[in-house]
Amino acid sequence: MSFSRREFIGTAVVGSLAVNLPAQQAAGKRPIIVCANNGYPYLDAGFEFLKSGGDTLDAALRVVKGPEDDANDDSVGLGGLPNEEGVVELDACCMHGPTRRAGSVGGVRNIKNVSLVAKAVMQHTGHVMLVGEGAERFAVAQSFPRENLLTEHSRKIWLLWKEYHSTDDWWGPGLADPQWKPPGSAELWEKRISTLSEMTASVGIEPQRRGSAIRKVLFPPTGTIHCSALNEKGEISGCTTTSGLAYKLPGRVGDSPIIGAGCYTDQEVGSAGATGSGEENIKVAGAHTIVENMRRGMSPQEAGMDTLKRIVRNYNNDMNKLRFMDMTYYILRKDGAYAGVSLWEGYSPSPWEDPQPTPHRIAVHDGTRRAEKTVALFKGYSQEFPPFPRVPEELLAPLKAR
Repeated sequence: MSFSRREFIGTAVVGSLAVNLPAQQAAGKRPIIVCANNGYPYLDAGFEFLKSGGDTLDAALRVVKGPEDDANDDSVGLGGLPNEEGVVELDACCMHGPTRRAGSVGGVRNIKNVSLVAKAVMQHTGHVMLVGEGAERFAVAQSFPRENLLTEHSRKIWLLWKEYHSTDDWWGPGLADPQWKPPGSAELWEKRISTLSEMTASVGIEPQRRGSAIRKVLFPPTGTIHCSALNEKGEISGCTTTSGLAYKLPGRVGDSPIIGAGCYTDQEVGSAGATGSGEENIKVAGAHTIVENMRRGMSPQEAGMDTLKRIVRNYNNDMNKLRFMDMTYYILRKDGAYAGVSLWEGYSPSPWEDPQPTPHRIAVHDGTRRAEKTVALFKGYSQEFPPFPRVPEELLAPLKAR
């Protein structure tokens, strides 16, 4: 049985459990920071701050602030891909283990560093969560500057998406709908790619960026960064920040600002956070479930695997749907043991960017900065949604041009 380039790529029978799990179980070093792989370039600064006696939450925030400030990271903060109306909306939350406090913001516009705004909610209000216009006004009152978060490149991708979807809605039905069916034939997708190839020039996207832009129109990306930090004294904190699902309905909030879903920290046990399908993670209260599993004696890896299995059970083990979603958990126990677990081993290869699949990774710094592959529940690679067909080389050639 063969699969097309963008369809599920498995290394064994679909759904078979991964084996030869790496040893991420025993108590580890302290201090230590674990985070999503897009935080890797910023780990050194966060670790040095933590090692010198800095607060655990401030150390984690130093890591996630890097992607928030990076205009080239279109999944977090400045340059994030916008909602359906072309407006960037950001979400974040944080939990401070030593004081057992939490702060969260959702649907924030015009404020870049929403992770720091979440901390300000924690420090300067009696609330835990602020959303929308109220959260923005609070941020301004706390001296956060208003700024345009939509970069020119992200705006052009949104224009391409908007023009392409000018006559239809794209957001439903979801995978959980009993009537859901995989959409489109290979011939239909080839036609769509050809149409988009012509549109990219009309909206002014540079030739070297057109392939990537088309992919982001056809497969609206999610993107997030989580970070947990543990110091030598055993104090622990965590935070998560995101721009959410690209082209989402205005007001859509995923798991990232939800305490217990996108992030959860308990000073007595540990910390966990997530990236991936926000809707699925909310339904299993992923981060909270992981921490509670560790409280009951599970290792970080076992705790994460159990939570992934809950997502699988929500779909009655239907691999025809599960292959279209993914989830990665970043887990840190109070004794320094950690794990990175994921539903699949990584992402399927892109026909115009990378001929190889991209493995999921967790970034770690405990005196040595490194990126490690996650432990996957299922062998193989998640598939972009909708399913991507094999594309003729003559159609891809102009998109690959540099």
